[in-house]
Amino acid sequence: MRKYALLVVDVQTGLVNDQLYNKEMVIQNIKMLIATARKSIIEVIYVRHDDGEGETLAHGTDAWQIYHEIAPNVDEKIVDKKYNSAFFKTDLKSYLDKKQIDILIVTGMQTEYCMDATVKSAFDSEYEVIIPEQTNSSTDNAFLSGEKLCAFYNFSIWHNRFAKVVPLDDVTRLIKESKKEI
Repeated sequence: MRKYALLVVDVQTGLVNDQLYNKEMVIQNIKMLIATARKSIIEVIYVRHDDGEGETLAHGTDAWQIYHEIAPNVDEKIVDKKYNSAFFKTDLKSYLDKKQIDILIVTGMQTEYCMDATVKSAFDSEYEVIIPEQTNSSTDNAFLSGEKLCAFYNFSIWHNRFAKVVPLDDVTRLIKESKKEI
């Protein structure tokens, strides 16, 4: 039997309040996925980045907090990290293995940084990775707009290489159907 988890990567106040591409839609889509996962008894795991003292996402600051609209329930796991990958020097892999989770639905921020590192680490760790469309985002940089970054990573880097990038409705249906297997 396959076992799923929803991984919410770095949806933190400091990043959400930045100039994210498609911010409102991405937040609404992540909120909907979290609600669907909770109803279907699929574990929601949050990842929170700490850039270190004096930085924007410094531990304990308002910017470091998980964004209030998608805040975890008291009993939901939070993985704190200091590196781009949610797997590097954290207990995430051992936690997933202990729970016998083998499929990760990955959402979050920022597309070209922590999302990319986490997706590739999950693939390297032999998890099946599903990325729902329009559930990750980034900001413009000196080379590409946030919109182009998202499209490039989702459809040129990740899809059919490290993950399956799937329409949101299909992922929602998959989550609901997985409840029958539990």
